[in-house]
Amino acid sequence: MATIVYIDGFNFYYGAVKGTAHKWVDLEAVCRRLLPRDDMAKIRYFTARVTERPDDPQRPVRQAAYLRAMATNPLIKIHYGHFVTRPTRLPLENPTGPEQVVTVLRTEEKGSDVNLASHLLADAFTGRCTTAVVITNDSDLAEPVRMVRVECGIPVGVINPHRSRKRSRRLEGTFFKQFRRKILAECQLPTTLHDRNGVIRKPKNW
Repeated sequence: MATIVYIDGFNFYYGAVKGTAHKWVDLEAVCRRLLPRDDMAKIRYFTARVTERPDDPQRPVRQAAYLRAMATNPLIKIHYGHFVTRPTRLPLENPTGPEQVVTVLRTEEKGSDVNLASHLLADAFTGRCTTAVVITNDSDLAEPVRMVRVECGIPVGVINPHRSRKRSRRLEGTFFKQFRRKILAECQLPTTLHDRNGVIRKPKNW
């Protein structure tokens, strides 16, 4: 089976990777562990570039190193969304004074789910794959998953990177797998890689 895997980057990170000591993830190794019998045609990874925060100014530096490391693999294609930060008025949960609503800065990641849905549908309708696998727990992708499965007749696997109790039942694939965090330790990139710009090193304390 010619399989294309679609990875919702932030959903995968916050569901399976955050809080572990295994952030230097080898995505191809992960996909081959999850789909050992599939002929992997492409891995599409959907993300956005993060910005520094006062408590973590090195955050974009670490991500840039990881994205460079992933880009050395010809099987992986990175698709970028973007972040939008805007002031938003929100009510306080437990107001203690006359102020009931405050202004906060809300940062939202935009584009990744739309990009994933678009490539999933385009690949299916143009016959680029015989099987599609989506690694996400985002229920907003339920309709494109259904369309590929029903309208195109292409099997769609759904792999949930979050805890099983948080699984979205709206994502109805042809088959389902629950991601297990324990495989992360066995699917790590080499600490040092190379590309045309030089050496790529795994960030310290990451």
